[in-house]
Amino acid sequence: MSYSKGKEGYQEEAQQPLHKIRITLTSRNVKSLEKVCGDLIKRAKESTLKVKGPIRMPTKVLKITTRKTPCGEGSKTWDRYEMRIHKRVIDLHSAAETVKQITSISIEPGVEVEVTIADN
Repeated sequence: MSYSKGKEGYQEEAQQPLHKIRITLTSRNVKSLEKVCGDLIKRAKESTLKVKGPIRMPTKVLKITTRKTPCGEGSKTWDRYEMRIHKRVIDLHSAAETVKQITSISIEPGVEVEVTIADN
């Protein structure tokens, strides 16, 4: 809490409690993920918040190997498919109301956003 000097002595100012907020972004497309990360960090720095990130988490690679022939006859040829899932984490220290303003940006299609709020 902080105090300010008013007409009748010191008065207590109302201050919003600070929260530790973790924003987790996941996507299959790296360009759209980096664009959303850049927009979030730019808006957070404009409103003078404490920002840590983007922290790049390890990429998950999901692989599926299947036979090309449906019946099983013929030469044994295989198809290999993979899907890469990229993840970024951004940490903010601010009030919950300011985070609502920051995260109100247009998010690219295919990018999932998860917001976790923890009290200090």
